[in-house]
Amino acid sequence: MALQKTKVLNITSVTGINTVGIFTAGVTSTDAGTASTTYVRSVVMHNTGLGTARVSLYINPDTNPVSVAVTANRILRVDLAPSETTFFETNYPVVLTPTDAISVEVNAPDTGGTGIGSAVNFLVNGDVEV
Repeated sequence: MALQKTKVLNITSVTGINTVGIFTAGVTSTDAGTASTTYVRSVVMHNTGLGTARVSLYINPDTNPVSVAVTANRILRVDLAPSETTFFETNYPVVLTPTDAISVEVNAPDTGGTGIGSAVNFLVNGDVEV
């Protein structure tokens, strides 16, 4: 298997109050092909909406398809103001084997917004084995 350094996923936009599975290793196609194992180095999140949105990131083991938000699998939760960008980065890549998945959630924050009309862009970077 060859290791391809590439963006794992094109920019994915999640609108409104929503939970979406954005990537499943071994299922989701990447620019290099369908990855058997994926090494996630970072996830970039940007709020393009008009109000503050609460954004959560989940790593779900052995889940296919994925569009659920299991609190035990949450690795990040942050409130993003309009036009704000944040990163999830690790010193060592998060390793996803087939059927491990990434899901994201956009919700209303405690204060400063309703979450309705929010639009958050996600970009997953890393390496894939194809």
